[in-house]
Amino acid sequence: MSVRSEFDQWAADGKDRGMEQRHWHTAKHALSRMPVESGDTVLDLGTGSGYALRALRETRGIGRGYGLDGAPEMVRNAREYTDDDRIGYVIGDFHTLPFEADSIDHIWSMEAFYYAQQPDTVLEEISRVLSPGGTVYCAVNFFEESVHTHDWQELVGIEMQLWDRAQYRAAFRDAGLIVAEQDTIPDREIEIPPADQFPTEEFDSREAMVDRYREHGTLLTVGVAPEG
Repeated sequence: MSVRSEFDQWAADGKDRGMEQRHWHTAKHALSRMPVESGDTVLDLGTGSGYALRALRETRGIGRGYGLDGAPEMVRNAREYTDDDRIGYVIGDFHTLPFEADSIDHIWSMEAFYYAQQPDTVLEEISRVLSPGGTVYCAVNFFEESVHTHDWQELVGIEMQLWDRAQYRAAFRDAGLIVAEQDTIPDREIEIPPADQFPTEEFDSREAMVDRYREHGTLLTVGVAPEG
């Protein structure tokens, strides 16, 4: 199944709102770090329900937000969730961004980058459209060090890029971005049951669930477009 087909079905089933709720546990902490100022232009890659742009409009007063997603049904839903004319949602391909060079102040991507079939090309496109000094905040919970996320590949049935922390840093640098920060954000909100309630459908032990959510959580890699 293609990425588009998979997430069109998710949107039709209303799973986009569930994704928003789960991602928000760590997304809000990463979004709060972004050096976004009033009037800035922000691009959200893999926008899903569009929650990140709505949050940045409400809390930071961004001037313009573009949410790009490869699944038409995701875009349709996102458009229905807001009537803010400063936010636009478009169907598009990460590998060929429909924006002029140096036209975007900041880029956000949450739990989407690893679906790119040519991730190096995506990073080159990100580098192209970012204005000098602009930032990209890439957040993923599917990465090499977080071993208890690896089953996600089988559950989704789409080819995914399983990179480790060093690979993210190297790929950002190869695309011409400065790696300004990289760390993990634990999910402190998801409830972890006591040990006697395991195994569950998803975890064999409480230790495995603690490792997934508290020890690793979401990997955040921050890149900056060079100035001058």
